[in-house]
Amino acid sequence: MKTRSVYLFILFFVFIPSFQAAEGAAPLNKIVMTSGSASERDGAVYVAQDQGLFRKHGVDLNFVQVRNGPVAMSALSSGETQFHWGSVSGANLGAIAEGADLVFVAGFINRLSGMFVANPKIKTPAELKGKSLGVNSLSGGGWIFSMLMLDYWGLVPERDKIQFRTLGEQAVMAQGVLNGTVDASFLGYTFGKMLEGKGFTVLADSETLPIPYQGSGLMARRSFVTSSPAAVDSVLRALLDSVAFIRNPDNKSQVTKSLAKALRFRRIEDAEDGYRTMVNLYERKIYPSADGIRNVIRLLGANNEKIRRLKAEELIEDSAVRRMEKEGRF
Repeated sequence: MKTRSVYLFILFFVFIPSFQAAEGAAPLNKIVMTSGSASERDGAVYVAQDQGLFRKHGVDLNFVQVRNGPVAMSALSSGETQFHWGSVSGANLGAIAEGADLVFVAGFINRLSGMFVANPKIKTPAELKGKSLGVNSLSGGGWIFSMLMLDYWGLVPERDKIQFRTLGEQAVMAQGVLNGTVDASFLGYTFGKMLEGKGFTVLADSETLPIPYQGSGLMARRSFVTSSPAAVDSVLRALLDSVAFIRNPDNKSQVTKSLAKALRFRRIEDAEDGYRTMVNLYERKIYPSADGIRNVIRLLGANNEKIRRLKAEELIEDSAVRRMEKEGRF
């Protein structure tokens, strides 16, 4: 009898408090976010994951890289995922034009960001006529980057016989330029600088050009933003913490390590060019850019009446960003 009493004592004071603590802890909000790219532009997500910032704000986030924009938009529209990290593209504008309930929630990079890199024999944009360009997909962000650059230079793919080849992620696109599979490609700074160091021609650093654009940021269903404001706020808080972490020079080694791991570099040092870009890459105020969205509507709407009818302002739902500003997050 005495033994049984001791057992019950231990059960009550050891196991019961542990159960109560577990029961009282708020469960993490499970979120799935997609991306169609892998470059320093995605660094805010990589760092937030590695530093546990999503979990800090109550989110169990699964970040999934998909093969192209249409796959990401299909998953987002159906509710299989809650967020997409990416830029305005043919895939998302096309989905919205067909009735998808998608909006731009935040803009972490509101400009073109990257380098247009070409075979060393190509010295000017005009020499791209008759050449092939590597892209991630034929409707994704990389394709839009290239189309906006060609538009800026007065080049028209159909008229100037410029062909696009779908290669996949940034590493494969860079390898395609390196081995001559394609003549040029728009690359993030991490891979662009690597090719520049090997003697390839940089036709332009896009950040120096006056091209309005909605770059990397968050997309979601409007209905999700309305019904789950706490989840949206938590994800934004984690990403803003990540940007602050990236900007702190004391964190250079950890940020570089995260980028190298995400891009599958064998040496951490290979990610240093990307790190230097990331420090000043993200906006201080993360409102989506209506001008940037409008510029892509103009470009794609020339051959698509449904896209031409879209209004940039109606594709933005920035209530969560306004709450972040009110909180003093930026």
